[in-house]
Amino acid sequence: MPMHTLQDIQPRILKRFQQPILKRFQQRFCKSTKLATLVVAISLGAGLPSQAAPQYINGLAIPGNLLDLSGGTSVNNGRFGSFSDLYYDPSHKQWWGLSDRGPGGGSLSYNTRMQRFSLDIDKTTGTISTFKIEETLFFRQSGLNLNGMTPTLPSNLGLAFDPEGLVVLPRTGTFLVSDEYGPSVYEFARDGSFIRAFAVPANVLPKAGSAVDYNATPPPGNLTSGREGNRGLEGLAVSPDGRFAYAMLQNGTITDGTAGASFQRSMYTRILQYDTTTGNVVAQYAYRLDGAGAAPSQGRGISAIVALDDTRFMVIERNNRGMGVNSDLNAADKKVYIIDITGATDVSAINFNGSTLPGGVIPVSKSASPLLNLAANTLSELAGRSPEKWEGLSVGPQLSDGSYLLLAGTDNDYSVTQNGSNTQYDVYLDPATGQRVQCDLDSPTNCSLITTTGGLGALIGNLPSGYTLIPGVLHAYRVSPQDLGGYKAPSQTAPGPLPLLGIGAALGWSRRLRRRRMGQMG
Repeated sequence: MPMHTLQDIQPRILKRFQQPILKRFQQRFCKSTKLATLVVAISLGAGLPSQAAPQYINGLAIPGNLLDLSGGTSVNNGRFGSFSDLYYDPSHKQWWGLSDRGPGGGSLSYNTRMQRFSLDIDKTTGTISTFKIEETLFFRQSGLNLNGMTPTLPSNLGLAFDPEGLVVLPRTGTFLVSDEYGPSVYEFARDGSFIRAFAVPANVLPKAGSAVDYNATPPPGNLTSGREGNRGLEGLAVSPDGRFAYAMLQNGTITDGTAGASFQRSMYTRILQYDTTTGNVVAQYAYRLDGAGAAPSQGRGISAIVALDDTRFMVIERNNRGMGVNSDLNAADKKVYIIDITGATDVSAINFNGSTLPGGVIPVSKSASPLLNLAANTLSELAGRSPEKWEGLSVGPQLSDGSYLLLAGTDNDYSVTQNGSNTQYDVYLDPATGQRVQCDLDSPTNCSLITTTGGLGALIGNLPSGYTLIPGVLHAYRVSPQDLGGYKAPSQTAPGPLPLLGIGAALGWSRRLRRRRMGQMG
């Protein structure tokens, strides 16, 4: 007889048992076990209100001039860069935020880091408040800091590191971080020291001809295969038991797009499935980006992936519009989809062809409509506009009604931009009007307007009153398990599926577990 999980038997339980019977089952047999909560929550929805989508609760604007705990005092060594990724570690009850390669866009030295932070969370409403940085952790290898500058040698990464995706391995408590330069996945100890690098598949390794070139540029440049620059492994997820990690390219590889001087990015990007024990890729899957054309438009790509269970994930897909340091303010498109890799074709040895897949290739399934529109809710601190770079997403702790806090965050680029000569400028925003200006770095002088499409406008001299550096943003949502199709949180003990054939087996398992625990207590 086949074995079944609790999720498999849910319809059977609902059909055979009425709510009072299940409540008596919980009271009589499972008061001392987690099974009671699990069975009744699945069967009854734990009394949660039915929701068609996550419910927006509130948002926080993180000041652009906030410094981290590194001891740095300037934009290039201490300014908090907001959230290139977010992760809630339920085993340690900790929030982590990932900074990327730094405010220089790869042209300036910057010691890469991540931040442990705290939030006050109202367990009844889900309201968040009181953001505070608790720890700044540097990434180090052999005693040296990994650095955000582009690789010095085209064929050797050295200490170059552009971190974009972050998870905590449930089995070990160590960190996995995905990087755009390699593109790489690294494992770090709890103190930020390097442990190992995962394998990089040959088809995503950037090459100019047959030579590895980490600085190669796409056509009409010299990049002929592999990941596109600054569009590497943007998102990272981990299965609830920690057995697999899933790293996702922001866009497809060069060879997945259309070839030649008229190169266009593919409508498909790739999810790499890693075995966390060996560090090897065991499969790759195709994900189709939104858009009706032959290539994604407006810089469209993914910016985060979050595991919901062993096969299902949330993915942030966005364009490059919205409130940013020099972005087009119009037509911000920021969506969260639920996807499933079940039945998808392993495309490890298959190239795509722009907007089409080879015959017989099945991409991951993707919800017909988004779970969440991140641009639907805005803050007055950003003049009621959506931020450009929604890049962090994490399922947080449960609230008092059994729902979960869902936290989304933005990368504000350290509130700094730079010109073609790598001269940096601070970028300020008037929350009342949405007008942006750029001024000399660390000095509100020599200011120029920034147009709504991101271009440089008229010189206005000193910074007018009422302007602030562009903030980072956190949004809090309340989401029910039903909205997520069921959710399996990462587990440090990583148990396998509970084998059940029916409600009778659940009763027997509960009795055995209670006897075992009583024996341990005696």
